[in-house]
Amino acid sequence: MELEPVIPFEPIAVTDLPQEDGWVAQIKWDGVRMLSYFDGREARLINRRRNDRTLQYPEFADPTVYCTSTSFILDGEFIAFDEVRPSFHEVMKRDGLRMQSGIAAALPRVPVTYMIFDVLYTGGKWVVDLPLERRQSLLEEIIVPNERVQLCRNFHDSSGLLELMKTRGMEGVVCKKLGEAYGIGKKDGRWRKLKLTRDLYAAVGGVTYNGPTVNSLLLGLFDGTEKLHFIGYAGTGKLSREHWRALTERIPSLAVREMPFSSRPDREKGVTWVKPHLVAKVQFLNWTKGGTMRHPSIQALLPERYLAECVVGQNGAD
Repeated sequence: MELEPVIPFEPIAVTDLPQEDGWVAQIKWDGVRMLSYFDGREARLINRRRNDRTLQYPEFADPTVYCTSTSFILDGEFIAFDEVRPSFHEVMKRDGLRMQSGIAAALPRVPVTYMIFDVLYTGGKWVVDLPLERRQSLLEEIIVPNERVQLCRNFHDSSGLLELMKTRGMEGVVCKKLGEAYGIGKKDGRWRKLKLTRDLYAAVGGVTYNGPTVNSLLLGLFDGTEKLHFIGYAGTGKLSREHWRALTERIPSLAVREMPFSSRPDREKGVTWVKPHLVAKVQFLNWTKGGTMRHPSIQALLPERYLAECVVGQNGAD
């Protein structure tokens, strides 16, 4: 029987941890969601968008090394570490490869760990309707942990786990309701994710367009010498269509020929440079090694008087 790829269950984003009883918390890993499929003959690795990634991770080609079940669908996350913590940037060094030679060369340089947190199918039977705690018991029975495969641990003190994640600079926590089934293709409050984010004020040094309307901002921070350091693009968040239209109308009066940043953005095609007179309040996850924001989200546009706040060092903007 060939197992067809499914869309995994997704948590909803929340800003507060569940306060009632009957919940467990797990670490939210900064990695790539991956489901492993084994029909008894062939093993495949499929990501959340149902794209095959089997070739990218050949070290998981033999599922019998880490699972005793005769057939299964497992849900988890592939993670890779930088010097101190899981890093999405690192795991993408593996996930984005396509050439066999590059994949082989990356194996020793970017080791990957599979953090397994659920089972959908095992021993020829679907188990998605079983309660979470029973599915986790099944995982304990069939998974053989090793250096590259681990089971995600439950924590009953979600607040304590969240505080630990803050101190470690980790992504956040996922809270899961005990007694609940697994919702294939669903996204609801049975699973809830609380991501730890940072925020800052950043100067706008450029914009890009989608047709006639501005659709993203190039942002920067000033240092003590008044140089504007590029910290990333941002095009999502809380701005309405009216905000984007109003911003588009302002750009011609601010446009300049020379780039205002002291460090060059990685993409410049289609950019209109502007005098850094506009300010955006931005929420983001953390910093990349290159000094840009991960997952920035525009919270508001602010008047020029906030430019004094757009400096390196604010709220962890280092």
